[in-house]
Amino acid sequence: MPFIEQIDEDEATGELAKIYESCQHRMGMVANILKIQSQDAGMLRESLRFYIRLMKSPNALSAAQREMLAAVVSNVNDCYY
Repeated sequence: MPFIEQIDEDEATGELAKIYESCQHRMGMVANILKIQSQDAGMLRESLRFYIRLMKSPNALSAAQREMLAAVVSNVNDCYY
């Protein structure tokens, strides 16, 4: 299993600490999928912007359809969602 070095919440500083704080406030935790991007706070910020635009903003699919697609893709990829 590959290992990606992650920065934990108690070690985060600067922009990464702010991103983690926002995630903690919004979700009550910092998901591992976000922590694996912690070595590059700018990339993590843009990844979150993309996710929010894709999954949380109005578009051609309903919120339920977007979540269903995400769940199906995760299942097919044998990933925890």
